[in-house]
Amino acid sequence: MSKGANLPVAAGAVRAVLGWRGGAGAPGADASALLLGRGGRVRDDGDFVFYNQPQHASGAVRHLGKQLDGGGTTDTVEVDLRALEPGIERVVLCASADGGTFGELSGLTLRLLDAGTRQEFARFEMEATTETAFIGGELYLRGGQWKFRAVGQGYASGLAGLATEFGISVESDGAGASGSEPAVSPGGTATVSPALSASGSRTAASTDAGAPPAPPAPPVSPASSPRLSKGEERLPVDMRKRLSLRKEQVAVSLRKHGAEGVTARVVLILDASGSMSFLYSKGVVADVVERMAAVAAQLDDDGVMQAWTFASHAAQLPDLTLGELPEWLSLHVRVGELSLFRRSKKPRKGLLPGQVDMRSVGIQNEEQKAIAAVRTYVREHPAVDPTLVLFFSDGGVYRNKEIEQELRDAVEEPIFWQLVGLGRSNYGVLERFDTLPGRRVDNVGFFAVDDIGGVPDPELYDRLLSQFPAWMTAARGLGII
Repeated sequence: MSKGANLPVAAGAVRAVLGWRGGAGAPGADASALLLGRGGRVRDDGDFVFYNQPQHASGAVRHLGKQLDGGGTTDTVEVDLRALEPGIERVVLCASADGGTFGELSGLTLRLLDAGTRQEFARFEMEATTETAFIGGELYLRGGQWKFRAVGQGYASGLAGLATEFGISVESDGAGASGSEPAVSPGGTATVSPALSASGSRTAASTDAGAPPAPPAPPVSPASSPRLSKGEERLPVDMRKRLSLRKEQVAVSLRKHGAEGVTARVVLILDASGSMSFLYSKGVVADVVERMAAVAAQLDDDGVMQAWTFASHAAQLPDLTLGELPEWLSLHVRVGELSLFRRSKKPRKGLLPGQVDMRSVGIQNEEQKAIAAVRTYVREHPAVDPTLVLFFSDGGVYRNKEIEQELRDAVEEPIFWQLVGLGRSNYGVLERFDTLPGRRVDNVGFFAVDDIGGVPDPELYDRLLSQFPAWMTAARGLGII
């Protein structure tokens, strides 16, 4: 499977098998699972299944432990989907590195087996660098059907940082003089008895008897308060509150990936092809834009984001000024107005100032034209900061050769392209770009979601920002930025 891909799960119970190979001095790895409810968070401390709490109270999720496997090692979690309690809608399949990073391991793979027949039905090969914790994939309930999604998202803050994301806080029980370990507790109200260090490694609770206790690890501190963006104070109260909360979550995601305080110019690209009409009419695209405004507001406090729309042709939209977000959504989040049977070239009557005549944009998919337009803009409007492009499309990609050429040519430019699929299939070269050889640096990220409106903000921002910091480091080392 490729990153972001999903498939239905027919088995009643599955085994998630994490596999890897490591040489002398390489860290070990530990599989774990988080059981999440509707809000994307654990209900209590029992919803975290890991090496020191190997079975959920319901018996539905069990940590089965490690085995040697042909020169490598596996660690397995079994999930009985039939036995999951009502209200559990996702089981996140995680891992932590013990005493190092996942980049020191090779052959990092997550396989899903039918627990009854032991037949493999999914295989996801993952790549890692400095991550000390990883989400390999997730089992999730959608329309009464369990499905599996390949996630492949790493965290630099260890298992404790990952657990914090889903409602488990990591705190120290004392001032440090007592030598007590930080404890894991959902919402800070209860304590998981097995200790877990902030780096995610095993603590004295899981070391050999008689070994000296590990030094106390610092608590995971909250993210820095997000800065006030230009124009933010002019937003309606409800929208301003949503923006503030979302900016905080963006800051948390950046911090977890070792990129706290980074700045970037953010550019938005919106698919306006004919197949997107439903997502526009249902308000999905408008909601996506509002959520992306928080990314721009946190990364660049000038209160302005450039935006393009595309179908058969690409068109630059007026800059999105944060203080005018409601008006911008109303005026510019629009899909094609081209009739398949009547293709008048006359401008549509009633266009308001700044509005693009969407009939000139068309209805087909020509992603490469939007990519080329943004590349030209960045060249003609150089900035001190790198550019993060947030590119949303529902698929139907067919200009694979042209798209690949544009993105390959952009490798030496100070731009990272984060592509997001909105539920359709056939993303073509976009979902294969992570594995395309012959580039000095990986300048493209991709993931797809069935229903982006149902993805909680923390998860969405983590996916959006998981690869951007690593690209910045690599691009800076190569002199690209």
